[in-house]
Amino acid sequence: MIVIGRQCRAARCGALLVCALLMPALVAAANLSVDPVRIELSPRQQTAAVNIKNDSDQPTSIQIQAVAWSQLDGKDVYAPTRELLVAPPIVTIAPKSEQVIRAALRRQADTASELTYRIYLQELPPQPEPGFTGLQVALRIGLPVFVKPQNGSVAPKMVWSVARAPDNSLKVALQNQGNAHVQVSDFSLSVPGNDKAIAGESGSSYILAGQVHEWLLKTDLSEKITGGRLRLKAYTDAGKVDMELPLETP
Repeated sequence: MIVIGRQCRAARCGALLVCALLMPALVAAANLSVDPVRIELSPRQQTAAVNIKNDSDQPTSIQIQAVAWSQLDGKDVYAPTRELLVAPPIVTIAPKSEQVIRAALRRQADTASELTYRIYLQELPPQPEPGFTGLQVALRIGLPVFVKPQNGSVAPKMVWSVARAPDNSLKVALQNQGNAHVQVSDFSLSVPGNDKAIAGESGSSYILAGQVHEWLLKTDLSEKITGGRLRLKAYTDAGKVDMELPLETP
C-alpha cells in the first residue's frame, strides 16, 4: 500500500502483498504494516481492531471498505455490504505513526455456517511532485474476515479428487463439504512409493464452505502409476493432508 514509484519497490511490494494473504500475524507492504491480517469474529466477539503502522517518512492515506465475500464456480465474488462496518472509512497516517481501525458485525451470526467478508485497504496516492517521471502504483490488501456460526462448531470437510485431463494434464478438485473455509497453501501429486512429484501447485487458495475449487496441472505421466492411484500431499490451515487418491478417467 505505497506508491512504488517513489522508491522503486515493485517486486518487494508484490511479494509482501502475497504474504498479507497467507500470514496470520504481522505483515508489511513496503513501509506499511498491518496487524492482524486475518480477522475472526463470533457471536460473543463481534468487533475487532486492526492496527496500521506507517514506517515511512511521508504521510499515507488509505481508504477502507468492507465487502461480502462468496464464491461461484470456484471464483471469488464480492458485493457491497452493510453487515460489516469499518471505521473510519478513510485515514491519513502521519509519518512514523499508527492508526487503529475497527470492524463491527451488524447482523447475527449464521445459525450453522461461517460468514465470510473481506476488508480492503486501498492506498490513495498523493499528487506526484513536479518533475516526477516514475510509475505510481497503489497497492490493495484484502483482509479476510470469518464469523463463526451460533452453534460454535466450525470445520471444513475436504473431499479431494484427481482425474486425467486432455493434453497430458491432471485435474485436481477440492470440494469443501464443511461449514467453514479451508485455505490451501500448496500441494503435490506423486506416484505411491516414489516421493518425486509429478505435478503440483503453490500459492494460496481459499475454498469457502460448500464450494469447489479445481486446478488444471501440466504433468509428466511417464512414471508408472501403481494401481491407478496417486499420492496427494497438501498444506492447509486445517492441517496437513497426506492421502492416496484413485486416478479417475474422463
